[in-house]
Amino acid sequence: MAIFGQKALSDLTEREVLALAIVNEEEDSRIYQLFSEKCEAEFPASAKIFADMAEEEREHRASLFDLFRVRFGEHLPPIRREDVRGFITRRPVWWTKNLGPERMREEAAIMEMQAANFYEKAATQTLDTRIRELFLHLAEIERGHRKKADTLAEAHMTDTARSEEDAARHRQFVLTYVQPGLAGLIDGSVSTLAPLFAAAFATQNNWYTFLVGLAASVGAGISMGITEAMSDDGIISGRGSPWLRGVVCGLMTTLGGVGHTLPYLVPDSMPNAFHLATGIAGAIVAIELIVIAWIRTKYMDTPFLRSVFQVIVGGALVLLAGIYIGSH
Repeated sequence: MAIFGQKALSDLTEREVLALAIVNEEEDSRIYQLFSEKCEAEFPASAKIFADMAEEEREHRASLFDLFRVRFGEHLPPIRREDVRGFITRRPVWWTKNLGPERMREEAAIMEMQAANFYEKAATQTLDTRIRELFLHLAEIERGHRKKADTLAEAHMTDTARSEEDAARHRQFVLTYVQPGLAGLIDGSVSTLAPLFAAAFATQNNWYTFLVGLAASVGAGISMGITEAMSDDGIISGRGSPWLRGVVCGLMTTLGGVGHTLPYLVPDSMPNAFHLATGIAGAIVAIELIVIAWIRTKYMDTPFLRSVFQVIVGGALVLLAGIYIGSH
């Protein structure tokens, strides 16, 4: 009996089961083809694997359709996977657009496993021997897909291809995460120094200084995040999702400013509260600048000492500007 417009597996005829298998193979071939197209530019070896898997799915779909023609004629019944209660579902195609090749291969393995498991389970639920044999045959086909995928991976993923894809994956990580994150950390750690220390030396009140620093950090995070997201849609530059980069940049900007703002939570009632908070904040600033220099050295191939000199000079200038303005 149907519930909410869906049919139970036991309600399907052999004709509908075969049509459903054809639909399943066709949709999976399209997903693999999409994976191939997404990988083609930077991951050609993975693109070839997915293209071959898509071709395998099309061949199996053609074989199933030939069987359908012989037994039931040309016209497929209007049945879809979502019409069957408990049948496997696939993630929306739009969800796959930002997946890397490794994650795509994992997704493909899950797809094949789900299909095989479903067919095997379905075979145990039917009393019709013809349908049971059909389910078992479909499960065997899906298991064969997984073995074929492993064979294709061995054929195409040579050591050279893996090295090239690893390099491309590292480059994509730097473009999508490291660069916007570093830009945010630099802005948050450096640009907020002036308003924070200006407020500190002007008021010598820790709580007011904390509020100014927090406002500057959050405001800078929002501004930098929006700027990063709107400045490059990633289509031409290949830097990835603009809003993902914006979130990374905004969070790192806020983090960079909040780091040296937190010491001003030291209660004003404590002895030498202002000098204690300012000393801790100065130490945190030094740590932040060294972290920035380390990231630039690790991911941007900038010599560490040169990077340290550059960020310390820049940070010192902004810090002195804030102290000078706050003291007058």
